[in-house]
Amino acid sequence: MNRDARITERLAQLIATLTELTRSRELLWEKQSGSAHRYARWQNYLLILGPAAPVSESSVPRYLFVTPFDSPSCVEINSSDEQLGVALLGLVAAVESATRNEPATDPFAITDEFLENLP
Repeated sequence: MNRDARITERLAQLIATLTELTRSRELLWEKQSGSAHRYARWQNYLLILGPAAPVSESSVPRYLFVTPFDSPSCVEINSSDEQLGVALLGLVAAVESATRNEPATDPFAITDEFLENLP
């Protein structure tokens, strides 16, 4: 993919930050029940990493989708990206390790916390 070097460097820094936060357990990823991806909320961004196939399935293409909660803007990075693909696969491995024993969740479930926060 042809992109500005400044943009590539910024995206590489983002992936590195997400990977480090994941490894240190400061960024918590969740497996959504009935879905083929994992997601996290970070600094008013929704992060979607998919699919949730094991890292050992190396032929499965991976993607990271990043979008702010308050804007329709987004960026997607995939594992076939010549400049960022290897770093993305490192993030996939970190997320798989961090979520291996976590149960799937339903982010749209109506919980007591949700009900208590209604106006």
